[in-house]
Amino acid sequence: MPDTEVSPPDTAEDHALLLSAIAQAGAIARRFYQADFDRWDKGKNDPVTEADVAIDTMLRTELTAARPAYGWLSEETEDNPNRLGCDKVWIVDPIDGTRAFIKGLPHFVVSIALSWKGQPVSAAIYNPITDDLYEAQKGQGALLNGIAIQVSECQEIENCRMLGDAALFASQKWQYPWPEMQIESRNSIALRMGMVASGAWDACLTLAHKADWDIAASDLIVSESGGQATNHRGETFTYNLQNPKHHAVVTAGPALHTKLIDRVSHISLSDP
Repeated sequence: MPDTEVSPPDTAEDHALLLSAIAQAGAIARRFYQADFDRWDKGKNDPVTEADVAIDTMLRTELTAARPAYGWLSEETEDNPNRLGCDKVWIVDPIDGTRAFIKGLPHFVVSIALSWKGQPVSAAIYNPITDDLYEAQKGQGALLNGIAIQVSECQEIENCRMLGDAALFASQKWQYPWPEMQIESRNSIALRMGMVASGAWDACLTLAHKADWDIAASDLIVSESGGQATNHRGETFTYNLQNPKHHAVVTAGPALHTKLIDRVSHISLSDP
């Protein structure tokens, strides 16, 4: 039987466009950061600011004008089902970590991915305050500020550097207590995943629901740095589905990821 696998498209021009757009988004974020800006709640304790909206508007204008045939999926844009008929889709979070942004903390990123047939092929996350740019193209490795990165070689949960909610690991509901870990958190899941991709931290784990725009860009950056990003059952993510929500996120190097999945795969989570 002939090999029917189709190679991903060349992303060089799309990636250059993505990087230009994310730099402009970063400039907007810096203008609003620690300044006076409007903020409101979209419901269910989900904050948004005028900075989110300004970045979303700029990115949507720039990216869809340059690539009118591509679909669009963003946290701050009303969903258009036309994206489901597009092979290529921009997946955007104007500010992932809005709560940190509101507090004036530099724990947020702009996140942009280009997905092709449900998988990210070009991606970047950018922290405009620390000026850290994580980026990747499918099959070309991952970079942090232009330097190649890879996940850590940590293989054991005990004493690992974990990005997550300390209260989650301390819960009495676990059948077996978690071993000692160095635990910190960042408001942005995209940033947490990037920090794991760079090897600065060994793993991140959340059992909270996440959406395409939260994780698509960092998913590619993690995989291109040699790591794995899956849900709590060890299943990889598919993007641009009708429901763009996911159960949970577990990210680490391969050996540590396997041990984390063994710890959490039995958990039953509600549908997002």
